[in-house]
Amino acid sequence: MFPLQFLSCFFIALTTDKNEEKKKPKQGKHDISVFKRGDLLEVPRTLFTHFGIYLGNNRVAHLIPDILPVISADKSAIAKMVTNNRLLLGVITKQASVRVDCVDDFAYGAEILVNHMDKVCSRLPLDGEEVARRAEKLLGSVEYSLLWYNCEHYVMYCRYGTSMSFQTYQFCKIVRKIVFSKTSSFLTLLLCLFTIVYLGCVSVYGILLTAVIPFTIWMAS
Repeated sequence: MFPLQFLSCFFIALTTDKNEEKKKPKQGKHDISVFKRGDLLEVPRTLFTHFGIYLGNNRVAHLIPDILPVISADKSAIAKMVTNNRLLLGVITKQASVRVDCVDDFAYGAEILVNHMDKVCSRLPLDGEEVARRAEKLLGSVEYSLLWYNCEHYVMYCRYGTSMSFQTYQFCKIVRKIVFSKTSSFLTLLLCLFTIVYLGCVSVYGILLTAVIPFTIWMAS
């Protein structure tokens, strides 16, 4: 069943991608004269922020999820701007690549912040040439992870020598607050009691888990 669902999703993605190609932002929107080789370019988007390293000559290296290289050998199609559907399917299948695009394709119609992470990161940035060299060295297919290896991990390593993601940290912080909270502990206790009383799951292990799990969450909150 899964292959059929996947193929149907991919068919929808391909047909939608054709429409997205028509909406491709016009070239030349950004003034590339303000960018220097090794700059960290940041594009704020609706749900996340995308990052890349400027290589010079209107080229940006960036890590982006993309399903197309896995299922197609058409280099001309792969070289086109990665659309939202290609990106989404890449995230789901954990397939990505570090690729080079022009500035406008990288920005995808959004504004660009330059070296904004310098104000946040406690480490000083490496020399611009070294940053670009690192970015170019890592070009190619990579295994993608939304939490453990995304576009921010890539650029942080290139520019600061440390692979980390502030977006991931903030996300995990929010999840931790939700999961390890007094409310969560109370709801977990009620759920465990419901399981024992109404579903008849009465056993030593069931009673033990009913006590241990809520207590662990309570102590972590």
